[in-house]
Amino acid sequence: MINTRRLRGWPRQTGVPPETIMYQVTFSEQSMRELNKLDKLVQLAVIEPISRLTPGDLAHPREPLGRFSRGGKVFYRLRAGDFRFYFTVRSETLHTHYILHKASLEDFLFRTKLPVSEQQLFEQHSKFWKYLESLTTTKK
Repeated sequence: MINTRRLRGWPRQTGVPPETIMYQVTFSEQSMRELNKLDKLVQLAVIEPISRLTPGDLAHPREPLGRFSRGGKVFYRLRAGDFRFYFTVRSETLHTHYILHKASLEDFLFRTKLPVSEQQLFEQHSKFWKYLESLTTTKK
């Protein structure tokens, strides 16, 4: 959660209104893997919405931004095109834990809080595709 006492102190201490303060954005390994799959220009377009967030946005989230708690931590979800950014606030840093495609099984599981590990997702994904292949293979 945002420390509102600190927000109220920002304009007096820095002379800059809180709504104009920008965060540094950091990315987990998973987030970087997802970004690296994209063309450079697409990367810039996808990260632009998170790079523009201000303390005021986080204090009063509105679509496409949402806030929820998971495991005692406050997470934010930001919709950016076909992707969902799941991040936490650490001081003046937004740390992106996950970037997931909007129509993916992983995004659905994360949003619905189902207890599934990444390894289980990979195993299920692999079995699913093998199953689909078996349906399309014609027995001779």
